[in-house]
Amino acid sequence: MEGEMVNIGARMKELREICDYSIDELAEMMDISPITYEEYESGKTDIPISVLLNMASACKVEPSALLTGHEPKLHTYCLTRAGEGIGVERRKEYTYQSLAYNFGGKIAEPFFVTAGVEPLGTPVVVNSHEGQEFDYVLEGTLRLLINGTELFLNAGDSIYFNAHYPHGMQSVGGKPTKFIAVVL
Repeated sequence: MEGEMVNIGARMKELREICDYSIDELAEMMDISPITYEEYESGKTDIPISVLLNMASACKVEPSALLTGHEPKLHTYCLTRAGEGIGVERRKEYTYQSLAYNFGGKIAEPFFVTAGVEPLGTPVVVNSHEGQEFDYVLEGTLRLLINGTELFLNAGDSIYFNAHYPHGMQSVGGKPTKFIAVVL
């Protein structure tokens, strides 16, 4: 995971330079501190998916360019077999698999997410990003905070929300939660 974060951070730096943004300019556009942004570029800090999506939008590239180093090639369809999505580990408790990483011009970013069990009392980490989000729980129970409101979603439950509001998720109930997250 550490090597992957360093690689993604290096791609962030290269893309920022290609787009001719200073660290301060890009950090302001992404509503984070320049120090935090520098930590992402250095690979010292886990990079939230929301940061990658916001940066890709600011630099007008596909998010998969940051994840893989390659622009998507497919424009008719993109088939992703079970377990073959491009993986991104944000924190040790979360694994994201991009389900359409090789499709160009997407209007949505679908992910298969596994949220591992965190120690009791672990605070929910919140973030925000442009657009909207749809989450559908496949297994387990997901605790979700949206703009200060706490919700619990079980298998078969779904939610659609404005992702501009601070939101965060956490697996509860003693077992991992698996869900589909679609960021629009």
